[in-house]
Amino acid sequence: MNTTTTSHLPFKNVRRPAREEAAPNCPRMRMLAHAGEPLLVADWDRTLMIHYEVDPAALAACVPFPLDLHDGRAYVSLVAFTMSDMHPWLGGRWTARLFRPIATHGFLNVRTYVRVHGEPGIYFLTEFLDNALSVRLGPPLFGLPYHFARTAFRHDWRTGEISGRVSDPRTGATYSYRGLVDADESAYAPASAGSLTEWLMERHTAFTARGKRRRLFRVLHEPWPEAPTVIKVRDDSLLRENRPWFANANLVGANFSPGLHGVWMGRPHCISPAALVSP
Repeated sequence: MNTTTTSHLPFKNVRRPAREEAAPNCPRMRMLAHAGEPLLVADWDRTLMIHYEVDPAALAACVPFPLDLHDGRAYVSLVAFTMSDMHPWLGGRWTARLFRPIATHGFLNVRTYVRVHGEPGIYFLTEFLDNALSVRLGPPLFGLPYHFARTAFRHDWRTGEISGRVSDPRTGATYSYRGLVDADESAYAPASAGSLTEWLMERHTAFTARGKRRRLFRVLHEPWPEAPTVIKVRDDSLLRENRPWFANANLVGANFSPGLHGVWMGRPHCISPAALVSP
């Protein structure tokens, strides 16, 4: 069970997504080009991203979309966070009540980077979460590769230290880590434009595949307030077992963010030339 407690998120008074620049292919315009968006809104609290460089050929064999490479290199990122207060964009407190059983839970997302019809995004290789009901709902509704796991995140960043453990209750395989983070709120800021960190963190489209169905959904949020983090991985058997691309993976860095408030999450859309906006 996730042991992280949701606290007041900093950076709540930053510019909201709705005021983003209106360039035709900015994330906001991509999302709002479709009626009924956004579908959901949530907070993403105390987020750690751990980045690995992996062999492009080994990774491509596991990904049904074209890889997006950075200077010819392929990356996989592990994203450990707590999603809290998820509820429908419309409907007020009544629909929020209906979502309470799945409103808050921990995630360890294992994602890589793809580009489809010119649009950059992410592809989830797997997602571990600690809510059994969400595990049942995610695959058919969004095509997400959900797997039940026990999560224990201690991302109390103001102490200067964080730790986490995600384990598969069936096999005992685990991913666990400890890290040192900056306890000063002023140290957290968006990544520099054009940097590898920005390339890894600022993605607003998720592409999914389930059977023969190919879909996407978009998310909209402020740039991540982040700072580089020193991480020590203590156990990686959760990935090492049955993940061919992980055999020669090289840990290249990590970033921590206190979190994002009011993230917009869109509806799933079937992928077709008409459904994607090319940059």
